[in-house]
Amino acid sequence: MQLFVGLGNPGAKYARNRHNIGFMAVDEIARRHGFAPWRRRFQGETSEGTLGTERVILLKPATYMNKSGRAVQEAAGFFKIALGDVTVFHDELELPPGKVRVKIGGGIAGHNGLRSISAHIGNDYRRVRLGIGHPGIKDLVHGHVLSDFAKADNEWVATLCNAVAEHAALIAKGTDATFANRVHLAMQAKGFLTKDENGKE
Repeated sequence: MQLFVGLGNPGAKYARNRHNIGFMAVDEIARRHGFAPWRRRFQGETSEGTLGTERVILLKPATYMNKSGRAVQEAAGFFKIALGDVTVFHDELELPPGKVRVKIGGGIAGHNGLRSISAHIGNDYRRVRLGIGHPGIKDLVHGHVLSDFAKADNEWVATLCNAVAEHAALIAKGTDATFANRVHLAMQAKGFLTKDENGKE
């Protein structure tokens, strides 16, 4: 069994924020793969289903971003899920919009959700980093991540979430580089990424 965590802030006010792209990604995984209805538990919402041959629990913490680790710790502890079987989907400022990278462990780059999760369960979980772009000035970062995607962004955001969901079984299987490459090719096919970028870590 694996735990897929989408990061975001709960409530309609934050639903379309750039910071909530992790929620958007796991919502699309649940929809596309016919997961069970979401239900409230573990200080969040969960949905259960299967990706390929793997049983997967999806989790959206309801604790706000900076306390996400509490929900992850509760869910992982209840299901006895090892750290290596936890995957976190989150927004990534340091990647261009629509770009995806996958890594295990590493730094948190100031991300409050990752900081909380690492404090509660350790650092060596898988991160699926979903690029939202950087505003260019450090002082604008807070407003950037907590503001909604522009209407012009809707198409690439939808394409990205669809591609992540379509190929999510590759993450469950542990073929991270193949997953990243497939998502990249889907984004490139729609003209959202240039040919000199690649999906490998």
